[in-house]
Amino acid sequence: MDKESLLPLFAPLTSLHGVGETLAGLMARAMGRPPPGRPGGARVLDLLFHLPDSYVDRRERTTLAAARPGTVATLAVRVERIEPPQTDRQPTKVAVSDASGFGRLVFFNRRRFLSARLAPGAMVLVSGKVAEARELSNPDFIVPIDRPQDIPALEPVWPLTAGLFAWHLRKPMAEALGRLPELAEWHDAALLRREGWPGFAAALRMLQAPEGPPPEGARRRLAYDELLAGQVALAIVRRRVRERPGRALPGDGTLRAQALARFGHRLTEGQVRALAEIDADLSAPRRMLRLLQGDVGAGKTLVAVLAMLRAVEAGAQAALMAPTEILARQHLRTLQRLSPVPVALLTGSVTGRARTTILEGLADGSLPIVIGTHALVQEKVEFADLALAVIDEQHRFGVEERLRLGDKGVAADVLVMTATPIPRTLLLTQWGEMQITRLDGKPAGRQPIRTTLHALDTLPDIIDAVARKLAEPAADGGARVYWVCPMVEESLELDMAAAEARFAVLRERFGPLVGLAHGRQDSVVREAALADFAAGRTRILVATTVIEVGVDVPEASVMVVEHAERFGLAQLHQLRGRVGRGAAASFCLLLHDPALHESARRRLAMLRDTEDGFRIADEDFRLRGGGDLLGTRQSGLPGWRLADPERDEGLLHMAGRDAELLLEKDPRLRGERGQAVRVLLRLFDQITAFRTLHSG
Repeated sequence: MDKESLLPLFAPLTSLHGVGETLAGLMARAMGRPPPGRPGGARVLDLLFHLPDSYVDRRERTTLAAARPGTVATLAVRVERIEPPQTDRQPTKVAVSDASGFGRLVFFNRRRFLSARLAPGAMVLVSGKVAEARELSNPDFIVPIDRPQDIPALEPVWPLTAGLFAWHLRKPMAEALGRLPELAEWHDAALLRREGWPGFAAALRMLQAPEGPPPEGARRRLAYDELLAGQVALAIVRRRVRERPGRALPGDGTLRAQALARFGHRLTEGQVRALAEIDADLSAPRRMLRLLQGDVGAGKTLVAVLAMLRAVEAGAQAALMAPTEILARQHLRTLQRLSPVPVALLTGSVTGRARTTILEGLADGSLPIVIGTHALVQEKVEFADLALAVIDEQHRFGVEERLRLGDKGVAADVLVMTATPIPRTLLLTQWGEMQITRLDGKPAGRQPIRTTLHALDTLPDIIDAVARKLAEPAADGGARVYWVCPMVEESLELDMAAAEARFAVLRERFGPLVGLAHGRQDSVVREAALADFAAGRTRILVATTVIEVGVDVPEASVMVVEHAERFGLAQLHQLRGRVGRGAAASFCLLLHDPALHESARRRLAMLRDTEDGFRIADEDFRLRGGGDLLGTRQSGLPGWRLADPERDEGLLHMAGRDAELLLEKDPRLRGERGQAVRVLLRLFDQITAFRTLHSG
């Protein structure tokens, strides 16, 4: 299929009749996609992939007398009279009748009443929820008696958001379904027969516009489509990695010895094991691609520093890429303290002569180690001999960025690190192309963190408790406090507003002891706020999740998180890891909505009861799923839109085997099925796989 045939599916939501910018924004929010005007904004295809949670059955006809309160009823009635309201606040009432007697329709929204075009004597079909005996309140459908087809037999119930209603989606969804082209089948015919699965377009129609109860096979078909697209894309990347030759990096240990002397402590047993596995890769003539997986505070950075120094000992260069400038600067401070050789920082804020000097040093080899952000993968950045690329907080980068940094060198080794523990399922899938080193244990002196749950209506008591901690004598380690403000619908603007509002309240109580850091600040202002907190000039830091990684203040011993139920367990675990880094006893206070649902209470209780990040990650993945396998979107940990990480685990493993077999037979995806799978990859945004295919 040519690319143009898919263009109607990739068009923006505003290309659908009656969908303006405002409605498109609401639809995008409900779908968890970027709003209009943002890169990757919601498209027609995203609407098709917005599957219903359930269905309202409107097939059975009943009478006014038989309709039971609390149920959905579909009735054929005659309009007797209109009873207009006496005031604007009163509802409009319409008296109706059928063979069983009289009843009424009640409209609290006058616009809804007017759009129904009701007139005395009219015969209509009406469908909606029965509020009380013989009364339907705000009916969902009112159509002429001779147009029963205008009421869906089974009405999809889509996930919505504030200001968005089901009727907003009906016509756009019907138009989107009409745009589905005829697609070549990408699954084996034998698989479809065995599973009883419909075609791709048929499955979407069965779920989005059902004429009868959708078969389970329709949902499983689409789940498998998504999983197969991800597994094919990953298999393509794995093959590219395996095909690349490497080189040995012999080190004499001199620079490492100097770094360890500056560090002043012995390595933990876990660090010794991790370094031995990495050294085995670095000394072998094959390309290393290894994941260093360690819980919060396990000491991954020191292991990475020692690996980078081995590359320098071999006469080459090393680079470390972090997702944010805050984290990059934190690594810079660590490297400057430990490294016997020069280290530079390259981020978007480094400009002018300073930037030119760094670029020249990397190009001529006089600069052996560089720390940076995405700026490291820009086209103008060239290395004389990059031998080791280290990528921190790997889950915030896509595979494409990881490969791009490694491509800056000739057969460069790649070490990726994450402090987010990875569930067992993902170890078999997302990171399947890597060797995995798990760094367990924590350095000596790390304190356990006491975690407690508190309802938000106890906030005055929490603030009083913070005041008491701040009043403790300095000799007893007078506390420094992180105060993390809630995430508000993934909105940076609203997150910032929440942080600034809390900052104002605490500043009124504690004065200049309170600082503020959030992602919308200028980097100089934010860095100054973090520096003031680290130096003790401020002792309460009000912040958003910009402190989730890379902020290391050993004196901080209290973490307060507002609306903790809005965060994923893995993210809360990361935040909690900002304290417990010094000698003082540490505390994490999770503030939650007083009317917390039982499921949310269980989640927070799990965090209270354990510091085992791997157990937490498994639970978080089971409950929340997450983002894109080859992309960067995160929700706890990577998951899917159409598949369920727990229910469809069997399909996931089946897709992994299918992908490997497919690429063994057709590594370039040029055969008949391979061409169809290319369409599948496009439908599920696996662009990295295309670029990898075409670059080989």
